[in-house]
Amino acid sequence: MSPSILIIDDETKMGKALKHVLDREGYAVTAVDDPQLGLAELEQKPFDVLLCDLKMPGMSGIDVLDRAKQLQPNINVIMMTAYASAETAVESMKRGAYDYLIKPFAMDELKILIRRCLDTHALESENAQLKDQLREKFRPDNFICGSKLMQSVLQRAEKIAASHATVLITGESGTGKEVLARIIHDTSARKKMGFWAINCGALPESLLESELFGHKRGSFTGAVEDRAGLFESADKGSVFLDEIGEISPAMQVKLLRVLQSGEFQRVGDSATIKVDVRVIAATNRDLEKMVRENTFRTDLFYRLNVVPLFIPPLRERWDDIPALLEFFLKRFGGGKPYKFSAEALELFQGYFWPGNVRELENAVEHAVVLSEGNLLGVDALPVTLRSFGEVEGAKTGTAWWMEKLTLEEAERRMIESAMKRAENNMTQAARQLGITRRALGYRLRKYGMYHKDMDLEDGGEEDGGGEEELGITN
Repeated sequence: MSPSILIIDDETKMGKALKHVLDREGYAVTAVDDPQLGLAELEQKPFDVLLCDLKMPGMSGIDVLDRAKQLQPNINVIMMTAYASAETAVESMKRGAYDYLIKPFAMDELKILIRRCLDTHALESENAQLKDQLREKFRPDNFICGSKLMQSVLQRAEKIAASHATVLITGESGTGKEVLARIIHDTSARKKMGFWAINCGALPESLLESELFGHKRGSFTGAVEDRAGLFESADKGSVFLDEIGEISPAMQVKLLRVLQSGEFQRVGDSATIKVDVRVIAATNRDLEKMVRENTFRTDLFYRLNVVPLFIPPLRERWDDIPALLEFFLKRFGGGKPYKFSAEALELFQGYFWPGNVRELENAVEHAVVLSEGNLLGVDALPVTLRSFGEVEGAKTGTAWWMEKLTLEEAERRMIESAMKRAENNMTQAARQLGITRRALGYRLRKYGMYHKDMDLEDGGEEDGGGEEELGITN
C-alpha cells in the first residue's frame, strides 16, 4: 500500500503542483486549499505525512499542526513557509513537526525529505513493535510459577524490586535469569528508564570494556567518534550483566569501582563520569568457589551478592512443566488449539531437561512447526526427546532421574540442590531434606562439598547421626 500524503496550502496552484510531482513518485496524495477541509480529511482517514503551509487565512499552520497531532498523533508533519524565521521554525518543531521547508524549494529537496520522514516513521513503528514484543515476553505473568518453589522466587524478586540494591541471580543456563531481571526492573521505581543487557561472556575484554564504559574518538582502531557506553546510557535505569563469572581480573577491578562509587572513565579519556545505575548480575557459575580459587575477586563478589536470588533448574520443579507447556503452546500456536498427546506429555515430564526452560521452549516450538494437526505426538518432538522415549524403563518425574544415577550421585545432587535453595544455610537445608544438621554436615564432608565458611558443628564421620537416610532407593 502506497504511503498517503495530505497537502494543505491556500495557494491552489502550489497544491496542485506538489500533488502532480508526488503522484508520479507513487504516493497516494490528497490536496486541499482550505485548512478546515484538510482537518475534515484527517478526521476521515489516516495519513502518513502532512505537508502544511504556515501562513493561511482563517487558520494558521501552527493551529493546523496542533489539531492534526490531536487527530493523528503519529502523523509526520512538514511545514512550508515563505516567511521563515528561527522563531517559527523552532515553534513548529516544539509542537511536533518533523521538519520545515522554505519556499521556493526544489522538488528534489521535497522528495528527499519525504523519503527520510517515511523511513524514520517506519523505524519508529518497528521499534514500537519490538518494545511491545519485549514487554509481552518479559511481563511478570510470563514467569511461570506453577510450583511453590517458583512462587517463592517471584515473591522474593518483587520484594527486591522495591529497593535499589544490587542483585545477583544464579542458576543454570536456560532457567530464565534475564526474564527475572527484567521483571525486577519493570516492577521497580526505575521502570520508566532503560533496561540495558549485555552478555559479558560473549565479548573479548577490549570490546567489553568499550561496550560497558564507552570510548573516546581515536582511542583504538575503529573508534571514529566518541561513544557512550552501557552504564552511561543506562543512567537512572538498570544494567543486566549476564555471565558475570566470565569477566577477566582486570575487568573485575573496573567493575568494582562502578559498584563502589558509580564512577568510571570512557576508554581513552581521563574525564570521570558518574551515574546512578542499578546493577543486576547473573551467572551459572559458582562464584563462591571461584573466590576460594582466587579467580574471582572477593570484594567484587560481596558487592554483587548484596541480594542473592537463585532460580532452581527445571528438573527440580516438575510441577511447572504443564503450565510452561500451555504457555508456550499459546505463544507459538497462533491461536490454534494445540495440545500434546499423552505419550508426548509423559516424555516432557520424564526428561531431565539439561537446557532447562529454554530447551523446553525450543521443544514446543519444534513440535508446533512440524505438526500436521492440533494433536502433537511424539513424532513432532525433537530427536533428543524421541531418543529418550526409546530408552527402556523411562519413567516420569523425580524418580526417573534418580534411577538414572548411582545412589551416591542422586544423594549428592539432592544435597547440592537443598543447599542452593537454602542459600547455604545448613539448618534450613537439613530441614528440607528431613535429616539432622549433623547428618547433613557428615554428607557435605563425604562429597567434598564442605568449605570453611560452613560450621558443621562436629558433624563428622564418627558421629552416628551421620548415617540417616535421605529416602533414596535403588
